[in-house]
Amino acid sequence: MDAMEKISPRVDIAFKKIFGVEENKDLLISLINSIVGEEDQVEDIILMNPYNPQNFRQEKLSILDIKAKGICGKRFNIEIQINDEADYDKRALYYWAKLYTEQLKVTEDYSVLSKAIGIHILNFTSIPEVDRYHNVFHITEKETGFLYFKDLELHTIELTKFSKNGREELADILTKIKNSLDMWAAFLTRHDLLNKDHLPQAINNPILKKALGVLDVMSFGDEEREAYEGHLKWLRIEASTLKKYEAKVAMETLLLVATRMARQGASIQDIALITDLSHEQITKLLLPQ
Repeated sequence: MDAMEKISPRVDIAFKKIFGVEENKDLLISLINSIVGEEDQVEDIILMNPYNPQNFRQEKLSILDIKAKGICGKRFNIEIQINDEADYDKRALYYWAKLYTEQLKVTEDYSVLSKAIGIHILNFTSIPEVDRYHNVFHITEKETGFLYFKDLELHTIELTKFSKNGREELADILTKIKNSLDMWAAFLTRHDLLNKDHLPQAINNPILKKALGVLDVMSFGDEEREAYEGHLKWLRIEASTLKKYEAKVAMETLLLVATRMARQGASIQDIALITDLSHEQITKLLLPQ
């Protein structure tokens, strides 16, 4: 890793070193409270699996989710997902089920079970049908939407929907920040644009300053660095795949527009002016198949 390159909090190892340690519980509390509803806000939490670099060799990927318990008993599982693995939706439900069932000891009654909330921060688009980057899922009655099974709650945070363009400037990011979750999404996606000592007034927040400070001084042991760099490659491959897909969709859209214009009698010059396609591309498109 280039010594000048900033560590990315979107890589799972870095994410847990920021949010999954005792000295940064205030950051995790802020992140959780920016996501969950008013009834689930937490004042303090207990980290159930804090990050421990000494155990990294033995535990590897199993340590990279964050489990926490609120002082009222509610359980939280926070995970950042680098790439779009198969059956992600089933995996999310499995993690939630473990979080819920692990509360119950053999001699205890079901009444001791507390609400379990899964928070999945995704570096890919999982729900293309919805434009929102934050979605909340419950079990509700099909016809009325009535929420009966209140202990199940899953949140998805799709970071690529918040910031799709790696060429965005700070001013572009600032226009998107309307609440504390937007602030955290900006931190996770475009931390490279944020300087803790020169934050714009709209995001001049002590919690954000601390998170940026943690990133500035973060370092890895040899095994951690090797894993980080491997996971960073996954992140870059995911980003590259997304760009190729978006380029393919954009080209297909332009070709469709060009075809419709040609059918309406538009000249090649006019089609080129509107679509920015070359004369050669348009001529090839109009040739009989």
